[in-house]
Amino acid sequence: MDFNSFLTHISGLQKKPLGGIDSQFKMAPDIRKEIDFGSIVKPDAKSAAVLALFYPNQHNETHFLLTQRASYNGTHSAQISFPGGKIEKNDTNLAHTALRETYEETAVPMEDVSIIKELTKTYIPPSNFWVSPFIGTIEYRPKFIANHEVSTLIEVRLTDILDDRAVVIQNMSTSYMKKVDVPCFKLNDYIVWGATAMILSEIKDYLK
Repeated sequence: MDFNSFLTHISGLQKKPLGGIDSQFKMAPDIRKEIDFGSIVKPDAKSAAVLALFYPNQHNETHFLLTQRASYNGTHSAQISFPGGKIEKNDTNLAHTALRETYEETAVPMEDVSIIKELTKTYIPPSNFWVSPFIGTIEYRPKFIANHEVSTLIEVRLTDILDDRAVVIQNMSTSYMKKVDVPCFKLNDYIVWGATAMILSEIKDYLK
């Protein structure tokens, strides 16, 4: 989809309701669907925000940005995610958190990004975070510069997530499940799963 058409399309979706948990759970393993949220959400859960940033490439084709986290001794080492992170005391709101973190991780100027929509927040059990995702647009391809938290910047065509063939099943093990079949997106030869895939699923349904 060319970027001008994308902007026209998304402006017409402002009042469209989100798919919510039904959209997200299309990309969740069955075991998570069976677990009551009350038993996995901790009362001291922290707040964070991420940005799904859409922009045109040099051919005016709509892309969005994912990142591969740097390897470290932590829960989300080397995983694929949207740029983002936890809220800090100087952030005015969670949208500001998403913009600030995106700037810090990828050098995208905060003032050039338009926030279009806040999506359904997603709970991440291993790190005990409630994540608020936002759709944003920027009307040019930024000069992305990764900071030390990011090992790889991944530019993905919008049409790739709209293609049902991008959905695959991987047998995976995590901190709360072992050898479970998990629905994932295969994008640019990267396997995207977990909260990022659930957020992408809601974006996919919203845009379709």
